[in-house]
Order: sequence, then structure tokens, then C-alpha cells
Amino acid sequence: MKTCVRLVLAIVIVGMVSIKGGIAESLYDFEPVSIDGTVMPLSSFRGRVSLVVNVASRCGYTGQYAGLQDLYQRYRERGLVVLGFPSNDFGQQEPGSDQEIKHFCSNTYGVSFPMFSKIHVTGMSRAPLYDFLTRATGGAEVGWNFEKFLVGRDGVSVRRFRSSVSPEDPSFVSAIEAALAEGAR
Repeated sequence: MKTCVRLVLAIVIVGMVSIKGGIAESLYDFEPVSIDGTVMPLSSFRGRVSLVVNVASRCGYTGQYAGLQDLYQRYRERGLVVLGFPSNDFGQQEPGSDQEIKHFCSNTYGVSFPMFSKIHVTGMSRAPLYDFLTRATGGAEVGWNFEKFLVGRDGVSVRRFRSSVSPEDPSFVSAIEAALAEGAR
């Protein structure tokens, strides 16, 4: 009986998104490490619309960096922030170190939006942030690189867009504009 109780307790604990001893209630509860190695609390983006994207440098969708940078430049004054999270989970398409990734992104695509240290976005080692994002959108695993999560200014409302949806897609841009209009100051 003790073993069964422990197993159930372990399943419940693993199923939760834990953040510093608590449960994540919003995007702003996370404190990931930036690509430069410093902790960057996502609470610093409170009140902004966040576009969270798992990225990779050697993927068929890598060219989306350019579109993401364009969106960031076009809408950041209205409150959009793009948050890039490198991941090597799919096809080993992000094998580089954080510094190699940073160099590639800035030199090849002029990326100036916040980038973070490489993480896992799927499987048992999935980062708590991605546990939160996938649960907020129905629980399905991230399917590939450049999957996009559009998080409202409240840090809670989330819309998900698959990798095949380009940053220039009119329906995607409309979703960003609608999110920016909600709660705009």
C-alpha cells in the first residue's frame, strides 16, 4: 500500500509545474537562464505580449528567425517581445553551445530579441516553462522546432501555432495584433 501511495504521489508531483517550491500560474513565474548565462525573470516582461518560440540553427524552419526579428522590430513598441529558446530535441538541429548559437543568430539574422540558454521542450526532461505552455494549450507535446506560443499580457492566456505557420502568415500576424490590442495601455 505504501508503494502505491508513493507512486501516486510521485505522479502527481511530476505532473505539476513547479517553480521555486510553488506552482506556476503564469509565464511571469519562470526565471530561465539567458543565452549569456544570467537569470532573466520573465516577470521583467509583465504586461507585454510574449511570443515564445523553440528555435534551432540547422532546421528547415531556421529562416523563420528573420520573420521573428521583423515581428519584434515592428511590434515591440506596442508591447510584443519575442523569446527564443534553443532546443536540440528534434533531429539534433541545435548542437552548438549557447555562445555559438548567439553568434549565429546575431550574425546571420540580426536577432536582437531575448534569447535563452538551450533547453528541452519535449519528453521527460522538458523544461517547466514548456510544461506550462503545453498544458495551457491542451497538453500535446511540441512537435518540432519553431513552434510558437503567443502569451497574452496577463501571462496566462496562450495560443499555439505549429512550426509550419510562418511569422509572416496573415492569420498569425492578426493573432499578434489582437493580443496587442487586448489590455493595451
